[in-house]
Amino acid sequence: MAQFNEAQMAEFKRLVARYPEGKHKSALLPVLHLAQDSFGGWLSSETMDYVAELLQIKPIEVYEVATFYTMYNLKPVGKYLFEVCQTGPCMLNGSDDVVEHIFNTLGIRPGETTSDGMFTLKVVECLGACGYAPMMQLGKTYREHLTKQKVDEIIAECRKNAAVNN
Repeated sequence: MAQFNEAQMAEFKRLVARYPEGKHKSALLPVLHLAQDSFGGWLSSETMDYVAELLQIKPIEVYEVATFYTMYNLKPVGKYLFEVCQTGPCMLNGSDDVVEHIFNTLGIRPGETTSDGMFTLKVVECLGACGYAPMMQLGKTYREHLTKQKVDEIIAECRKNAAVNN
C-alpha cells in the first residue's frame, strides 16, 4: 500500500492542524486532494482506506465524499484530464459540441481514456466560470470560450508538451 512520503506527511499534518482539536474529519477534502496528487492522480480504495486510517474515521465516510464530488477520480486518468462543464450556461453555449468534437478527435467518450494514456474526458458540474462558456478545466487552468479550433489547439499543445517532457 502506498503511503505518504515525509514531505507529503508534513503537508497532511499542516492540513489537519487548520481545524480545531477533535474536528480532524474537516480536513477530508484537502487530504483527498493531497492523496490524489500524491498517488497517480486518482483515489484507489486502498488510498481511501489509508486516508480514513490517517484521519481516524470510517472508510465509508471517505468513500461517500470521494464518490460525491467530481473533482476526485476513482479510476486512473490520462496525463491530460479534460473536465468539460455540462451545466446550463455551458450547454447553451455549445459544451455538447465540445464533447462531441473531443470524441471525434480522440475517440473517447466521457469517463474514457485514450489507449496511449494521454487524454481522459470527463463531464463535470459547474466550474464557476459561466461567463466564459463553454469551458473546461485542464489541470489547474480554465480553458474558456471553447470552439472546435481551440480544442484542436489545446490537444496539439498537450501533445507538444508531452513530447518535450519525455
